[in-house]
Amino acid sequence: MISNQQSFSFSPYSQIYDLVVPQDNMLRKINDLVDFSFILEELESKYCLNNGRNAVHPIRMFKYLLLKSIFSLSVVDVVERSKYDMSFKYFLEMAPEEPVIDPSSLTKFRKQRLQDMNLLDMLINKSVEIALEKEIIKSKTIIVDSTHTKSRYNQKSVKEFLQEKSKNVRKSVYQIDESMKEKLPPKTISNNVEDEIVYCQDLIKVIESEPRISEIPAVKEKINVLKEVVEDCTEQLSFSMDPDAKVGHKSEESSFFGYKTHLAMADERIITAAVITTGEKSDGKYLQELVEKSMETGMEIKTVIGDTAYSEKENIRFMKKEELELVSKLHPLVTHGTRKKEDEFTFNKDAGMYVCKAGHLATKKKFEERKGQDRNQRMKYFFDIEKCKVCPFQEGCYKKGAKSKTYSVTIKSTEHKDQEAFQNTDEFKELSKSRYKIEAKNSELKHGHEYDTAKSSGLFGMQIQGATTIFAVNLKRILKLMK
Repeated sequence: MISNQQSFSFSPYSQIYDLVVPQDNMLRKINDLVDFSFILEELESKYCLNNGRNAVHPIRMFKYLLLKSIFSLSVVDVVERSKYDMSFKYFLEMAPEEPVIDPSSLTKFRKQRLQDMNLLDMLINKSVEIALEKEIIKSKTIIVDSTHTKSRYNQKSVKEFLQEKSKNVRKSVYQIDESMKEKLPPKTISNNVEDEIVYCQDLIKVIESEPRISEIPAVKEKINVLKEVVEDCTEQLSFSMDPDAKVGHKSEESSFFGYKTHLAMADERIITAAVITTGEKSDGKYLQELVEKSMETGMEIKTVIGDTAYSEKENIRFMKKEELELVSKLHPLVTHGTRKKEDEFTFNKDAGMYVCKAGHLATKKKFEERKGQDRNQRMKYFFDIEKCKVCPFQEGCYKKGAKSKTYSVTIKSTEHKDQEAFQNTDEFKELSKSRYKIEAKNSELKHGHEYDTAKSSGLFGMQIQGATTIFAVNLKRILKLMK
């Protein structure tokens, strides 16, 4: 059961906040800036309002998640810090002496209460709404790009990942007291994941029995991370790795295993839309959705800036239909002419190759002039037939016994004359100079908020991480621009 209202509990110590939480404190400013009642409106249908024991208010639970993203803390650490950090308690609207929640409650809130709701769009829309109300967003330009996030498991098995995290714990302990080697449980020699989980649990138990070591922050942080991994692995035991993560390509030589966050950002560096997908998805396919979502926030758009991945034929047609400018350079090989099975093969602009429906990257390409024929030039891409032989999508794509698998793209530069003429203008060149801003925002997400690695497995967990991280980044940007 929850109350329809949340307020400070009456306490004779409440005036402490006026003394220890200054007016320019970031969390105090966020509390003053944002009316968090929209969280209650979204979640109240998942609670009983008139029966049962009182639950921790959903606004407070959401604020715990927001603190976790703002300060890049584990669930256990954000709850622990809330015990003594008065700015945290003020933000959570708690009395100074009020006890904090159990960390497991926050995990359950994230996995159970936030299911079946579009938290990502809701939080971005709210932050953009605030920015528009404060007249911070004045431009009519958005910049689009994507950033990759590696899977928590990084293509490692559950056992290998557990071993890595338990090793970090042991290292931190040995740096303080090497004699602890004799007290720690022996490492497991079996290949059974359950045995590795038991070993990690025993390791945690032994170290926590030594408060002189376990309470040292450097050790405690590593233990808390291991605890979260053990809990996550226990629930995901049937998977050898992140079930939703896929291989994507950053260049022809390098790849990653994880997810992509497709972003649209106003010229004032406030994110206006986002779509989170698995790692193999093509950037250009999400331009229309990003533009539509940005418009739904109430922002007026006239210009969209992006790299070559967004100059696909369908995107050019969409922009003309919406009477918008597309500042995206044409690639000599992307969307020129008619391609067969266009929905099954997408171009990866970083690798300079095509990717098939199964996520396999072409191994080489060959230019064909086709001299003496009244036909256009084309580029032929070759795929690894060994992968094709075992591919689940080979029906209608790969013929059994074939010695090669190719995909050809006809080059028809005349199809993009208007766009080519525009990209040669001074206006295009001046507008394209703003694209660096979204690269800087991607860097802020990764290095300032640990968005380079997923904190949990599965696409749902990635969407929760993306929603709270982007909301936190937008609020911080709004506060900065309001100074």
